[in-house]
Amino acid sequence: MSNEVKSIGIIGLGSMGMGAAKSCINAGLDVYGIDLNEAALATLSDAGAKAVSTNALDFSQQLDAVLVLVVNAKQVNTVLFKTGLAASLKPKTVVMVSATISADDAKQIEQQLNSYDLIMLDAPVSGGAAKAATGDMTIMASGSAEAFSKLKPVLDATAAKVYNIGEQIGLGATVKIIHQLLAGVHIAVGAEAMALAARANIPLDLMYDVVTNAAGNSWMFENRMKHVVDGDYSPKSMVDIFVKDLNLVADTAKDLQFPLQLSSTALNMFISASNAGHGQEDDSAVIKVFDGITLPGVEK
Repeated sequence: MSNEVKSIGIIGLGSMGMGAAKSCINAGLDVYGIDLNEAALATLSDAGAKAVSTNALDFSQQLDAVLVLVVNAKQVNTVLFKTGLAASLKPKTVVMVSATISADDAKQIEQQLNSYDLIMLDAPVSGGAAKAATGDMTIMASGSAEAFSKLKPVLDATAAKVYNIGEQIGLGATVKIIHQLLAGVHIAVGAEAMALAARANIPLDLMYDVVTNAAGNSWMFENRMKHVVDGDYSPKSMVDIFVKDLNLVADTAKDLQFPLQLSSTALNMFISASNAGHGQEDDSAVIKVFDGITLPGVEK
């Protein structure tokens, strides 16, 4: 038991990071929150965090583990290395990297962490804000047995399902990228179906009800097309996130010399939505690339 972490620093208190942090607090772990958003820090402090700060160096020596839940590889490198955090952590501290990044980026981050005698778990997450809030995320992770063992209290607190993909760093990242292929295509095709329904003058709430009670449903359709029905594009996950993630899919396919027709089309849809000014809206706003339809809550 002494091998397991007790105190964890969570970097990135967005919808996923906040849920993970609160789940760790509920599990009895000592949680230190790091984010640039003062409101998020205040929320986590009120929830029972040991300490919060915009600078992880304030308590780096108290940490047994670090969970990084930021957007991309550039942000991971910034928070771990450009800030000096990695250099200030105790040797053998385990770093759980849960951003959606390429396998090559994951390997490069591991090499840098190794130079500081730190241990990495390549551990992308899925499930959205709701499952993060209840400690029911899905984690697809790769890394050493030591990393899994040390992080067991964190994994138990934050996830309903943890998949051990293997020891090699980069495998977790690759599984997440393949998952994002499906997620992005499901959102795009859901938007296409709802746009066609709008064109046919079928009420979108009716269409949504039919699909969610029939064989054409998917988790992404049920979750994201509800935003379309409600006319609410406040971002839970943004269009630009899928521009990034589907580009990672495309890069992975290019490296493997493997054709991906559907995800390529979905990527172009998200790029079009972003170029039209919807990049910071909820990813369901990809439906706005379709002309000649009227959507709930959207002014023409």
